Amino acid sequence: MRHSSFLYSTLLAASTLFAQQNAVKFNLQPEPAKVAPGKAVRLKLTAEIEKGWHLYSVSSPVTPTATRIVAPEDSPVTITRVLQQKVEAKYDPVAAASTESYEEKAVFLVDAVLKGDVKAGPVDVNLQVRSSACNDKICLPPRRKMVSAALVADGGAPDSGVAPVPDGFVEARAAAAAAAPSAPSAAPGPAQAPAKEGLWGFLLGAFGFGLAAIFTPCVFPMIPFTLSYFLNREGGLRQAAVFCLGIIVLFTAIGLLASALLGAGGAQSLSSNPWVNGVIGLVFFAFGLSMLGAFEITLPSGLLTKMNEASGGGGYVGSLLMGLTFSLTSFACVGPFMGTLLAASVTGDKLQPAMGMASFATGLASPFFLLAAFPSYLKKMPKSGGWLVRVKVVMAFFIFAMMIKYLSNVDLVMHWELLSRERFLALWVVLTAMPALYLLGWLRFEGIAKDEPVSISRLLLGMVILALSFFLLSGLFGAPLGEIDAYVPVSTRAAAGGGAGQGIVFAKNDLPGALARAKAENKLVFLNFTGYTCTNCKLMKANMFPRPEIAAEMSKFALVELYTDGSDPVSEENLKLQESTHKTVAIPYYVILDAEGKTLRAFPGLTRDPQEFLRFLKG
Repeated sequence: MRHSSFLYSTLLAASTLFAQQNAVKFNLQPEPAKVAPGKAVRLKLTAEIEKGWHLYSVSSPVTPTATRIVAPEDSPVTITRVLQQKVEAKYDPVAAASTESYEEKAVFLVDAVLKGDVKAGPVDVNLQVRSSACNDKICLPPRRKMVSAALVADGGAPDSGVAPVPDGFVEARAAAAAAAPSAPSAAPGPAQAPAKEGLWGFLLGAFGFGLAAIFTPCVFPMIPFTLSYFLNREGGLRQAAVFCLGIIVLFTAIGLLASALLGAGGAQSLSSNPWVNGVIGLVFFAFGLSMLGAFEITLPSGLLTKMNEASGGGGYVGSLLMGLTFSLTSFACVGPFMGTLLAASVTGDKLQPAMGMASFATGLASPFFLLAAFPSYLKKMPKSGGWLVRVKVVMAFFIFAMMIKYLSNVDLVMHWELLSRERFLALWVVLTAMPALYLLGWLRFEGIAKDEPVSISRLLLGMVILALSFFLLSGLFGAPLGEIDAYVPVSTRAAAGGGAGQGIVFAKNDLPGALARAKAENKLVFLNFTGYTCTNCKLMKANMFPRPEIAAEMSKFALVELYTDGSDPVSEENLKLQESTHKTVAIPYYVILDAEGKTLRAFPGLTRDPQEFLRFLKG
């Protein structure tokens, strides 16, 4: 059975590889065969397509599978335009979108100019074709293939001029405008990989949050007591695994509850809702005060007593309930981690809160299982003491900083303009300087005696936090803050884009005006579906748009941004427009439109690769 399964897998892989190599064959022919340097030449690119497969057009709205034809830098020709056969857009079940594709055969006419410095004689013309073939079930990965044709550079050759567009052909960009329906569905193409990478990064961060929560005053002192419970019982390692399962079950259930409350657009509206952000801000304020010793946050003692009595019954059920009890008793310290995690997760897929909480719980539970498996390491762990109190105090100030972030979301959505970039950063500078001063002994709180010398670890950590405070201080004077800019309001004094992109100005919530401007100036429209509280939107605007090469390309468009996460009717209409035309409410979401409002291509999500975004802009 194993051999037959292996043989089947091998044959399947071989057949897929064979199909990838033979689904489409390209042939290139020059028209005419003799061309004078500096003059026009038409290159006929023919694609022979295997039966059952189809090839996408150059202007297909699904950009990752669309055919791309470019001339390499060392090519003797410069492409001026690409013509393709007219094709009607139709729904593609594999791409889950309306696409333009060819079956059996496709012809592309590449109009080019032979470079003036080409020497007389035979010339090999090379073009790079990037394409993907699909059948009714699968799509092969996009492949780049070099195709060649031979022509003769002859200064005496007659100048045929710019060849006309033959019947049945249309310029690639015009084909998208003509063929696409008025409200097309633009499938998320180029950003699928970054989105996946973003999910893994989110889950890794959630796991790190779980590990960090171990070193809180509510959790760390419980490690020796909890492990002694397992080590003194039969099947201790299995009991520890069930205990960890109890932790994971409870936190994942919280994430599932959050997921169940999110419908279409619910995640986005929840993350930007001023009431939700206001409540989160107030909860973080309470947590911060509790961390500083103003009062103690505890769950109802009756609930904990009943859970503790149930867990004392022994067996695997007792270990599971003990894990649930542990999770509840640790809530006062892990609550801020959970709040930050859930607030970050609701901007992604609707199952992301559950996945994030499961990853967080796994990070929180993993040390218990590992120490149960290797109990000798328990003796090497540091003892509870003053350092845990210091952790609590330092956490309090960073919790206050997160509170400012959520209150800023309220301010942005309600358009109060109370927490400007400058005021926001001023508060963050103070809130990051305070824990540094505390660790260095200049600010008096519990955990550090009056005459206690500064240890090396406290000195180094205090210096790092103080350096962060000075870094934030530079943002008050206009310096870019990199990734941190995603969490900070945009300066009202700076033009949209800032930096190298100061000449780039977006029209706000005015798509008709942008279309009119595009028609008057013979431009395309760059449409940015964005949000007031969207961190990835701010990250792109602060770190991608100002890049010189990106700013230069964006200046060629009529720019407009539609905010979809506000509480006003305009935001609601923008959200409906995005959902109806692009079948998504995710932000950021970038769309290139022609002057008639027809979608040419789309780029959903965040990317940190300038070349990837530049390729999207250039098409």
